[in-house]
Amino acid sequence: MLGRTYESQRCSVARTLELVGERWTLLIVRDAFLGVRRFGDFADRLGVARNVLQDRLERLVEAGVLTKVPYQERPLRHEYRLTDMGRDLWPAIVALLQFGDKHLTSEAGPPMLLLHRGCGGELDDRRVCTKCGAALELRDVETVAGPGGARMPAAA
Repeated sequence: MLGRTYESQRCSVARTLELVGERWTLLIVRDAFLGVRRFGDFADRLGVARNVLQDRLERLVEAGVLTKVPYQERPLRHEYRLTDMGRDLWPAIVALLQFGDKHLTSEAGPPMLLLHRGCGGELDDRRVCTKCGAALELRDVETVAGPGGARMPAAA
Protein backbone atom coordinates (compact mmCIF):
# COMPACT_ATOMS: atom_id res chain seq x y z
CA MET A 1 0.00 0.00 0.00
CA LEU A 2 1.23 3.48 -0.83
CA GLY A 3 1.82 5.89 2.00
CA ARG A 4 0.08 9.23 2.31
CA THR A 5 3.19 11.35 2.58
CA TYR A 6 5.93 12.39 0.21
CA GLU A 7 8.44 13.40 2.86
CA SER A 8 11.41 13.00 0.52
CA GLN A 9 9.87 15.43 -1.98
CA ARG A 10 10.47 19.15 -1.61
CA CYS A 11 7.68 20.12 -3.91
CA SER A 12 4.37 21.98 -3.62
CA VAL A 13 2.68 19.42 -5.87
CA ALA A 14 3.72 16.64 -3.48
CA ARG A 15 2.50 18.62 -0.44
CA THR A 16 -0.83 19.24 -2.18
CA LEU A 17 -1.15 15.54 -3.03
CA GLU A 18 -0.70 14.73 0.65
CA LEU A 19 -3.87 16.74 1.26
CA VAL A 20 -6.09 16.01 -1.77
CA GLY A 21 -4.44 13.12 -3.60
CA GLU A 22 -6.47 10.32 -2.05
CA ARG A 23 -9.12 8.72 -4.27
CA TRP A 24 -12.27 10.21 -2.68
CA THR A 25 -10.95 13.58 -1.53
CA LEU A 26 -11.16 15.52 -4.79
CA LEU A 27 -14.60 14.05 -5.46
CA ILE A 28 -15.74 15.38 -2.08
CA VAL A 29 -14.30 18.79 -2.97
CA ARG A 30 -15.97 18.61 -6.41
CA ASP A 31 -19.33 17.90 -4.79
CA ALA A 32 -18.81 20.74 -2.31
CA PHE A 33 -18.37 23.05 -5.32
CA LEU A 34 -21.64 21.65 -6.69
CA GLY A 35 -23.47 22.67 -3.51
CA VAL A 36 -23.39 19.43 -1.53
CA ARG A 37 -22.95 20.19 2.17
CA ARG A 38 -24.42 17.43 4.30
CA PHE A 39 -22.80 14.12 5.19
CA GLY A 40 -25.71 12.02 3.95
CA ASP A 41 -25.78 13.87 0.63
CA PHE A 42 -22.06 13.27 0.10
CA ALA A 43 -22.55 9.59 0.97
CA ASP A 44 -25.51 9.21 -1.40
CA ARG A 45 -23.80 10.93 -4.34
CA LEU A 46 -20.41 9.29 -3.95
CA GLY A 47 -21.35 5.79 -2.82
CA VAL A 48 -18.32 5.80 -0.54
CA ALA A 49 -18.23 3.86 2.74
CA ARG A 50 -19.39 6.12 5.57
CA ASN A 51 -16.25 5.57 7.64
CA VAL A 52 -14.06 6.53 4.68
CA LEU A 53 -16.19 9.62 4.02
CA GLN A 54 -16.01 10.64 7.68
CA ASP A 55 -12.22 10.27 7.65
CA ARG A 56 -11.82 12.36 4.49
CA LEU A 57 -14.19 15.07 5.72
CA GLU A 58 -12.33 15.27 9.04
CA ARG A 59 -9.00 15.59 7.23
CA LEU A 60 -10.35 18.35 5.00
CA VAL A 61 -11.72 20.21 8.03
CA GLU A 62 -8.43 19.82 9.95
CA ALA A 63 -6.48 21.09 6.95
CA GLY A 64 -8.76 24.12 6.54
CA VAL A 65 -10.27 23.17 3.16
CA LEU A 66 -13.75 22.74 4.66
CA THR A 67 -15.39 24.14 7.75
CA LYS A 68 -17.96 22.25 9.81
CA VAL A 69 -21.03 24.36 10.62
CA PRO A 70 -24.04 23.28 12.72
CA TYR A 71 -27.37 23.46 10.89
CA GLN A 72 -29.54 21.67 13.48
CA GLU A 73 -29.37 21.56 17.27
CA ARG A 74 -31.51 18.56 18.26
CA PRO A 75 -29.99 16.27 17.30
CA LEU A 76 -26.83 18.20 16.55
CA ARG A 77 -26.06 17.99 12.84
CA HIS A 78 -23.40 19.72 10.78
CA GLU A 79 -22.82 20.67 7.19
CA TYR A 80 -19.49 21.15 5.43
CA ARG A 81 -18.70 24.38 3.62
CA LEU A 82 -15.70 25.34 1.53
CA THR A 83 -13.33 27.82 3.11
CA ASP A 84 -11.27 30.35 1.16
CA MET A 85 -8.55 27.70 1.01
CA GLY A 86 -11.06 25.19 -0.36
CA ARG A 87 -12.38 27.64 -2.94
CA ASP A 88 -8.79 28.10 -4.13
CA LEU A 89 -8.98 24.50 -5.41
CA TRP A 90 -11.63 25.50 -7.98
CA PRO A 91 -9.16 26.07 -10.85
CA ALA A 92 -7.67 22.61 -10.24
CA ILE A 93 -11.10 20.97 -10.25
CA VAL A 94 -12.02 22.83 -13.45
CA ALA A 95 -8.74 21.73 -15.09
CA LEU A 96 -9.40 18.08 -14.17
CA LEU A 97 -12.98 18.32 -15.45
CA GLN A 98 -11.85 19.85 -18.73
CA PHE A 99 -9.10 17.25 -19.15
CA GLY A 100 -11.67 14.50 -18.64
CA ASP A 101 -14.09 16.15 -21.08
CA LYS A 102 -11.36 16.42 -23.72
CA HIS A 103 -9.75 13.01 -23.34
CA LEU A 104 -12.07 10.68 -21.42
CA THR A 105 -15.69 11.64 -22.08
CA SER A 106 -18.27 9.25 -23.50
CA GLU A 107 -19.73 9.55 -26.98
CA ALA A 108 -22.75 11.28 -25.44
CA GLY A 109 -20.58 14.22 -24.42
CA PRO A 110 -19.55 15.78 -21.13
CA PRO A 111 -21.70 14.96 -18.10
CA MET A 112 -21.77 18.58 -16.90
CA LEU A 113 -21.19 22.02 -18.30
CA LEU A 114 -19.82 25.12 -16.59
CA LEU A 115 -21.67 28.19 -17.81
CA HIS A 116 -21.21 31.91 -17.26
CA ARG A 117 -24.13 33.12 -15.14
CA GLY A 118 -24.05 36.45 -16.96
CA CYS A 119 -24.49 35.31 -20.55
CA GLY A 120 -24.66 31.50 -20.67
CA GLY A 121 -21.32 31.02 -22.43
CA GLU A 122 -19.07 28.09 -21.55
CA LEU A 123 -15.70 28.28 -19.81
CA ASP A 124 -12.67 27.80 -21.99
CA ASP A 125 -9.42 26.22 -20.81
CA ARG A 126 -8.29 29.57 -19.35
CA ARG A 127 -11.56 30.03 -17.40
CA VAL A 128 -12.72 32.73 -19.83
CA CYS A 129 -16.28 32.87 -21.18
CA THR A 130 -16.40 31.67 -24.78
CA LYS A 131 -19.36 33.96 -25.50
CA CYS A 132 -18.52 37.34 -23.94
CA GLY A 133 -14.81 37.01 -23.15
CA ALA A 134 -15.13 37.71 -19.40
CA ALA A 135 -12.55 36.19 -17.05
CA LEU A 136 -14.60 33.96 -14.75
CA GLU A 137 -14.31 33.10 -11.09
CA LEU A 138 -16.26 30.52 -9.10
CA ARG A 139 -19.06 32.96 -8.23
CA ASP A 140 -19.59 33.71 -11.96
CA VAL A 141 -20.25 30.11 -12.97
CA GLU A 142 -23.21 27.75 -12.75
CA THR A 143 -23.07 24.01 -13.33
CA VAL A 144 -25.71 22.36 -15.50
CA ALA A 145 -26.22 18.84 -16.77
CA GLY A 146 -24.42 18.25 -20.05
CA PRO A 147 -25.30 15.90 -22.90
CA GLY A 148 -23.57 13.06 -21.03
CA GLY A 149 -26.42 13.26 -18.52
CA ALA A 150 -25.04 13.90 -15.04
CA ARG A 151 -27.61 14.37 -12.29
CA MET A 152 -26.82 17.71 -10.71
CA PRO A 153 -27.53 18.52 -7.05
CA ALA A 154 -29.54 21.56 -6.13
CA ALA A 155 -27.31 24.57 -5.57
CA ALA A 156 -27.05 25.69 -2.00
